[in-house]
Amino acid sequence: MQENWTMIIKPKRSLLDVNLKALWEYRDLIVLFVRRDFVARYKQTILGPLWFLIQPLLTTLMFTVVFGNIAGISTDGLPKMLFYMSGITAWNYFATSLKATSNTFVANAGIFGKVYFPRLALPISTVISGLIQFAIQFLFLIAFMIYFGIAGADFSPNIYVLLIPLLIILMAGLGLGLGIIVSSLTTKYRDLTNLVGFGVQLFMYATPIIYPLSKIPEKYQIFILANPITPIIETFRYSLLGTGAFNPLHLLYSFGFMIVALTIGIVLFNKIEQSFMDTV
Repeated sequence: MQENWTMIIKPKRSLLDVNLKALWEYRDLIVLFVRRDFVARYKQTILGPLWFLIQPLLTTLMFTVVFGNIAGISTDGLPKMLFYMSGITAWNYFATSLKATSNTFVANAGIFGKVYFPRLALPISTVISGLIQFAIQFLFLIAFMIYFGIAGADFSPNIYVLLIPLLIILMAGLGLGLGIIVSSLTTKYRDLTNLVGFGVQLFMYATPIIYPLSKIPEKYQIFILANPITPIIETFRYSLLGTGAFNPLHLLYSFGFMIVALTIGIVLFNKIEQSFMDTV
């Protein structure tokens, strides 16, 4: 009697093997993971999704008082709250994607050991989940821009706002790539989990969020521009507020860095996936 199988699970033949067809077939599972992340994070909180707005607002207020008023750091003539909130909104999406993805293997070991599904579905779902947070915070930023615009603040959105979808893809790709690199390494080196939170915080100060790139001495700007997030933040702020730096070559560098990070991440992910249940 001939047997008709509905699914055949085969071992990966290449470390660069990414089965996009399987990911598409499991898209409903990815949606469930996104919903799980969203609900689990705020189900037992009093304010729920309002934390999406409270966090950037309080951070913006703190930066405005400490760095804008006390330290007197220039914001290139922009209202301080708009300057800081624009940087925080973009940075939060990258940082959230990186930190959530970096814990994929350890946090979901129980699921991995019980049922088959494309393992990349989990880190991809965390990036999509973070996109919901970004969308809410972005709308919050737009509301502030409208308020300051009515109040007569001097800023000028421009045609480069059309690049924002590209910037989102770059932030998602960098967060995913760097996150799965860390996630793969944490199966063996658990202390990397503690390093991620601390490292992301330090990384933020190497990104022009609390200061404009123009205020960095020219001889040191190359070090700030070596950070692949810098061109993204600068372009994001330039497109919405009309200040900052936009350089297509710098964005191309961020794109190249993203491709390298994703390639290394996928190689490590596929390699560790084959045996991580023995060490996790």
